[in-house]
Amino acid sequence: MSNVVIKVENLSKQYRLGDVGSGSMRDDFKRFRYKLMGKEDPFATIGEENVRTSYSNTDYVWALKDINFEVSQGDIIGVIGRNGAGKSTLLKILSRTTGPTTGSIKMKGRIASLLEVGTGFHGELSGRENIYLNGAILGLRKFEIKAKLDEIIDFAGVERYIDTPVKRYSSGMYVRLAFAVAAHLEPDIMIVDEVLAVGDAEFQKKALGKMKDVSTSEGRTVLFVSHNILAIKSLCTTGILLKNGFVETFGDMNKVIEKYTSTNNIFSSFSIIEKEANNFSVHSIKVNNNGIDGFFDIENELEIIIEVSSKINRTLINVNLFFNTEEGAMIFATCSNAEEFENGQTTYTCIIPAKTFNDNVYVIDLMIVDNGENVILDIKEVLTIQGTEGKRIGSWLGKFPGLIRPQYFGWEKSKKL
Repeated sequence: MSNVVIKVENLSKQYRLGDVGSGSMRDDFKRFRYKLMGKEDPFATIGEENVRTSYSNTDYVWALKDINFEVSQGDIIGVIGRNGAGKSTLLKILSRTTGPTTGSIKMKGRIASLLEVGTGFHGELSGRENIYLNGAILGLRKFEIKAKLDEIIDFAGVERYIDTPVKRYSSGMYVRLAFAVAAHLEPDIMIVDEVLAVGDAEFQKKALGKMKDVSTSEGRTVLFVSHNILAIKSLCTTGILLKNGFVETFGDMNKVIEKYTSTNNIFSSFSIIEKEANNFSVHSIKVNNNGIDGFFDIENELEIIIEVSSKINRTLINVNLFFNTEEGAMIFATCSNAEEFENGQTTYTCIIPAKTFNDNVYVIDLMIVDNGENVILDIKEVLTIQGTEGKRIGSWLGKFPGLIRPQYFGWEKSKKL
């Protein structure tokens, strides 16, 4: 029988929008009085689910609602969902940095959390002193921390600055040291949020490898939140999909990812269109990139295949693709050569070089033009795809800035003699 180390039962978290507590001493006192009498929170029925894109008249919102799951020792759990789904709130409650409104959590063992840059570190203390501080918080004795000290410093790669106050560290150095501390001081449960995105490519690889190692070799439990679906898929065996504060799916990671990508057609690599105008039809469009459905690795070239047909011969046909942001702003466009088109079915293939995109969401529009000026078909949002990185390329901002990120600009370095 599996050894359950985390058991979450009927967990809910409610917030009052724009205020701390209930917003007034009267409401706070009423909530406290009901709790003493063993009654339900009088404001718990007022709230509604956390749909970030919709407007509501209520002052209360559920960040999490009726969450139930169990985690066994040695499991690596991937927590995914759209922004505002409740992922970070869940991890904060599990880390005990905030409490639930209702429900209970039972956890066994020491917990090490890495939720955001700066968590658990004192800016005025040096890196070395913060290692001892975090170890003491975890309940370790000084000689136990000292035995791990060199290993932590080596993993973080900050040996030169280990006696410098961490307030002078870059965000990348901060996270490297914080993760090294969390991973090497032998916690029973590691909780890691998207903060690892700040790291560079080399550290991303080391961190993912270390999380896998502490789980498989040392039998420790890891909860990992990330928007990098490729990293989640390669690391995690079990997944939790959150939507508007509810657990939509819990179980095998591949099935959870499949549910996430198919829900509401958020992301898709294939679309059957079947639209016709002026004796010209567009049948389908698909993306080939060796990624998960709807997600593509920006390290590889992107191949977009469009199937079309015409009942008559055409003079000149252009197939146009427009790449837009989620908000509808156009990023760039590309089109096929204007060529004669014989009646029948034809396939157009557009190949976009590797390392052109960034780790963003791209909404694709399709337009068919005849004779350079006559728009036959103009189809909006035929595909929505998400770029991800098999290995992250770091920058001074953590995530590389920009809507696209072409790598081929012919940079040269000349040495002055």
